Amino acid sequence: MTQWEKNLAELGLTLPSVAAPVAAYIPAIRTGSLVYTSGQVPFVAGRLSAVGKVGAEVSLEAAKDAARVCALNALAAVHDLVGLDAVVRIVKVVGFVASAPGFGDQPTVVNGASELLGQVFGDAGRHARSAVGVAELPLNVPVEVELIAEVR
Repeated sequence: MTQWEKNLAELGLTLPSVAAPVAAYIPAIRTGSLVYTSGQVPFVAGRLSAVGKVGAEVSLEAAKDAARVCALNALAAVHDLVGLDAVVRIVKVVGFVASAPGFGDQPTVVNGASELLGQVFGDAGRHARSAVGVAELPLNVPVEVELIAEVR
């Protein structure tokens, strides 16, 4: 068992199957030593774990949990393409948060993704990041996360 597998197991998590694309894109692509994931939404076993805007229909904690699910789905896309054993480090995370008017705590929402990556990869999970508030996201999800990973 690899260290990332042990870390996921300690968190009570397993990598899900890669979610089927809902439009004209692929879940992840490699160029050189980088893997870019498409934006991942909070699918759990084929169903959305949350819908609505953060600060209205979705609480801060529920949105943070959804961001964690998005990051796990992004890791599944990386694993499906190159295997998580190939990951050298997580380079960048971008989180989009569907925000109700006046909601300004996008960084806390995206912490759900960032914290998971740190728990899985340790220092190699520390990354540059953007947390962006938006009016709407596909499928009315509260959060979408994409990442860039350096791989061997």
